[in-house]
Amino acid sequence: MFSVVLLLLVPELRQQGSSVLDIFRPSNTQQAPLSYARAVALAAPAVVNIYSSEIQTNPRYGRNTRQSTRLGSGVIMESNGYILTNFHVVQNADLIEVWLQNGHRYPAELIGFDQITDLAVLKVNAINLPVIPQVAQQSSLAGDVVLAIGNPLNLGQTVTQGIISATGRNGLSNTSYLEFLQMDAAINDGNSGGALVNTNGELVGINSRKFTQLNPQLNIQGIFFAVPYQLAHKIMQKIIEDGRVIRGWLGISARDYMENLKGFVVDEIAANGPASKSGLRLGDVIFQIDGEDIHSITHALDIVAETPPNTTLMFKVYRQNKEILIPIKIEEKVF
Repeated sequence: MFSVVLLLLVPELRQQGSSVLDIFRPSNTQQAPLSYARAVALAAPAVVNIYSSEIQTNPRYGRNTRQSTRLGSGVIMESNGYILTNFHVVQNADLIEVWLQNGHRYPAELIGFDQITDLAVLKVNAINLPVIPQVAQQSSLAGDVVLAIGNPLNLGQTVTQGIISATGRNGLSNTSYLEFLQMDAAINDGNSGGALVNTNGELVGINSRKFTQLNPQLNIQGIFFAVPYQLAHKIMQKIIEDGRVIRGWLGISARDYMENLKGFVVDEIAANGPASKSGLRLGDVIFQIDGEDIHSITHALDIVAETPPNTTLMFKVYRQNKEILIPIKIEEKVF
């Protein structure tokens, strides 16, 4: 009815015929389906299959040796052949082979590893390799859509989709499930070391593990973990530079301070550790390190962990309602 009235009021529109009336008719054009194909196309060429072989000798085998092969995935981080993967993928390996998605195969050298984050860096003798898209200040939020790319069960490159369920910290102090990205994109044996990317194809983490419990009766689903990109990249750079990750050590156990003051309370002090040698005492409240206010024990341990050994840090503490300044020489954490 409206279109008829419009034509009567504006006769010029009659000359345009059906083109005007078309705007009042329902469209048969379908919206393009939601797809992550572009993200996969950008990231997938840089996700590799890793086959690590261990030569085992045992008197039960007689004079023969036995070769066992472990399956995993990896991510090309630099075009000159540096690859990130999980340490457990290549642990105790005598031979490591990397297969690219274009069919090329390369023997790989283990540059170094970090047991705390379960990361390892490999190097292949090649140039101009496809590199995973990376954003230096990449951070993830709970609810972000992510894609896990890897080689589960040697089926070939596979993509699973999910969301970030929870996020953790990026510090070097220590590791627990809380420091990883938690997500529900499925990963299985062979996915370890593969890429977790966002819908732009940018790397947000290195797929690591699924949640496990001591009780096998629990049917746990949809809880998987990845090392956050910023932490993984930091670990990779330290391994490339030093062959390992060097962490500073203070030598205490502590708990967060629950009153109005910020900081944390020293609960235990390791014998002959840096804190003990410097005169730190049980019950001291550490609230500042080298002029930086401390918000929590994890914040403080990250500062210490990223401090080169033999560096002296100035600790401000409360002791018996007095402020005390204590210099402490940080030592290397040895595992």
